[in-house]
Amino acid sequence: MAKRNNIWANIDWITILLFMLLVFMGWLNIYAAAYNEEFQSIFDTSQRYGKQLIWIGAAFVFAFTILIIDTNFYVFFSYILYGILIFLLILVLFVGKEINGARSWFTIGSFGFQPSEFMKFATALVLARYMSTFGFKIHKLKSLGIIAAIIFTPVIFILLQNDTGSALVYFAFVLVLYREGLSGIVLFVGSLIAILFVLALVISPLTLYTVLTGVTLLVFLIFSTKLVQFGRVFAAYLISTTLFFVLNLFVEKEYSFADILVAGSILGSVVILLISLQKRLRNYSIISLVFLGSIMFTLSVDYGFENFLESHHQARINELLGIESDLLGAGYNVNQSKIAIGSGGIWGKGYLKGTQTKFDFVPEQSTDFIFCTVGEEWGFAGTSVVIALFLFLLMRLIWLAERQRSGFSRIYGYSVAVILFFHFMVNIGMTIGLMPVIGIPLPFFSYGGSSLWSFTILLFIFIRLDASRFDQF
Repeated sequence: MAKRNNIWANIDWITILLFMLLVFMGWLNIYAAAYNEEFQSIFDTSQRYGKQLIWIGAAFVFAFTILIIDTNFYVFFSYILYGILIFLLILVLFVGKEINGARSWFTIGSFGFQPSEFMKFATALVLARYMSTFGFKIHKLKSLGIIAAIIFTPVIFILLQNDTGSALVYFAFVLVLYREGLSGIVLFVGSLIAILFVLALVISPLTLYTVLTGVTLLVFLIFSTKLVQFGRVFAAYLISTTLFFVLNLFVEKEYSFADILVAGSILGSVVILLISLQKRLRNYSIISLVFLGSIMFTLSVDYGFENFLESHHQARINELLGIESDLLGAGYNVNQSKIAIGSGGIWGKGYLKGTQTKFDFVPEQSTDFIFCTVGEEWGFAGTSVVIALFLFLLMRLIWLAERQRSGFSRIYGYSVAVILFFHFMVNIGMTIGLMPVIGIPLPFFSYGGSSLWSFTILLFIFIRLDASRFDQF
């Protein structure tokens, strides 16, 4: 108990210094992005940069308050905080204000509050609370079901708000599960799904199914102990495809070769799967299931892309993948963003001298595209410094998480790291054309009270937990 009186000596001041440095740099760049010659004072609260200063002041108050609250509060009240924010996510669907197509804001006068931003730290707390309970086993089906409910319940309500970008952030929690012992097969499956999604959009069905079948046969060959085993597999695929090719000659509708190939491959895989299950050939069963799952997923991509994604999301993905090019429409933001960043050169045009910034060529430049201002006015050198600071912060958080003595603090620490990493990676990636534009802020940089406060609370709860790492709770 005595150690708690020395809380300020145990605080990680390096992380706090990084936080303050990023917030200060963000404020300066918001001033540059929203600069108005008629209101030149950076403290003018009628402008965005003046309002951001108010949000920063409030964020420091939140940070100090969090540091003086006992750590047991965050453990014992985690479920209550989670429940309150779930209620707010539901309530905003009925009484919230729609901004940029998403009904995710409560508004009081000129102030807006977005509960989905604060839901992140509540989800991290509950996830840490549940996974640190005595007897928890991550490989149990019940445990995985509860974890999925904790993570994806907010996702459902956020998607109903039409805020896809905020919903995608929650998938970053999977990385925390991997650190806590979840099999790497989950990451493999996730990566495979992402690759198949892209391939299904950018290449022809015939090419895709040919590649999938060829890769599957190669994997069968690698895991075959005898050549005759692979021969039987190859024969199953060949006979099945030939069968459908012959049947196609006797039907009124003429199917394409891609349809015949996929039908034959599915039938061949089903036959191999049934035989493998009967003879207990585990590797063959897994390969067959992966192939069947891959085929089914690729068949559903077009349908899902057309029916579940909003038209502007479709356009942005098509623009990113090079399927379409609309520099005056879906690709306008990214194109102007790249022009702004590229025009900065090595050292930038100078503070408050960015032409792309001053003439508002890039929409949302003080929020989602704040990184453009850094690139144009500070150049490659400035962007390198910003990226280095974020990477240093992320590595620092991981190091701090690993030194925790309690599972709760470690899991929460990793949750903080992966949330910040996702925002950092996607936000900067979308400004340079490497990620689709999904509208999420750059932590501590982008304009807005909700995002700054939520990231501050998220980070400082962990700083408080770390300061009490020698205590037991």
